[in-house]
Amino acid sequence: SGELFPIANDVKIQVEFNPAQIAEYRLIGYETRALNREDFNNDKVDAGEIGAGHTVTAIYEITPVGSDAILNDALRYQPAAEIDDSGELGFLKLRYKEPGEDVSKLLTTPITPDMGQATDDVRFSVAIAGFGQLLKGGKYLQDWGYDDVISLANSSKGEDAYGYRTEAVKLMRLAKSLSGE
Repeated sequence: SGELFPIANDVKIQVEFNPAQIAEYRLIGYETRALNREDFNNDKVDAGEIGAGHTVTAIYEITPVGSDAILNDALRYQPAAEIDDSGELGFLKLRYKEPGEDVSKLLTTPITPDMGQATDDVRFSVAIAGFGQLLKGGKYLQDWGYDDVISLANSSKGEDAYGYRTEAVKLMRLAKSLSGE
């Protein structure tokens, strides 16, 4: 059955990027699920559930400091970034309630460049997110197109026990042919 057996309620994720390392960032998706900053610590504000055996992936497009790909001008009144030589790219906070509880728990961890290679699942998720961006017009994708999405998806299909990822690649190829690219 498709029932969700929650293992965590009111799950909230907050990411803070290190301005000494990251010039710009953009969360891909979740446009309708964004929380106000002050709501992260408010246990009265509802958020999503995570069920047993499920995962949640938040994908950010980041632009490193010094990159030629920076799209925005510096803000006039933005405070200068403190020099942070920790090498951290950012900091992740996750807040959740155990089923039946009213008070949330907080987990935190730094985001570092050496967190390891992305798994096939993460890479395939990025391919799907890129595909979604292409279908929406891809105004931020610049020269990243259907061939790139298809290549990434193909290289990260993993075992694909039920053929869903293969089917997704077929849909990507169909969309490419319909786009005229």
